Amino acid sequence: MQMSEQRIQQQFFDSADVQYRAAEVLAQPIDEAASALLAALTNGGKVMVGGSGAGSALAPYLAQLLTGRFERERPPLAALALAGPHPAHQVRALGLPGDVLLFIDDGEGASTPVISAAQGKDMTIVVLAGRGAAAFGELLADTDVLVAVPHERPARVAELQLLALHCLCDAVDFQLMGDPES
Repeated sequence: MQMSEQRIQQQFFDSADVQYRAAEVLAQPIDEAASALLAALTNGGKVMVGGSGAGSALAPYLAQLLTGRFERERPPLAALALAGPHPAHQVRALGLPGDVLLFIDDGEGASTPVISAAQGKDMTIVVLAGRGAAAFGELLADTDVLVAVPHERPARVAELQLLALHCLCDAVDFQLMGDPES
């Protein structure tokens, strides 16, 4: 086996190990985040999704899963991806009390203006963060949710954030439509 093949395999093993270890730590906050999304969506609100770094690429993906479909057909859910360099302006213009801001943070601290804008609109805030997650402890209210990915390496954090988004979609679909197996 070539050395690059060994490195590639190690990436898979590292990712699987991180996911396995994170399952217990992230299950409760992801469940709380799903409840926040469900409360907004079933009460006429919307989910505004934004991000920084890799999170800005994941944001439109989540919005598409909510407005379209995840793994099975359902009516579209009210969600939109925040885009461009000024998502805080979009939150101030379009956010309403009862809406949710879901922000996917890359650990570079670009989230403060967006968080402040959502707080000013009395929105519930869900943050998926990796490095720097502790900084959100002071920013968020008790009714907000922090999903703190327990890893420092940006690639592993992004992988876990993607998995967390899939878990959120599955939880929302399960609550809205029940178990597909039954």
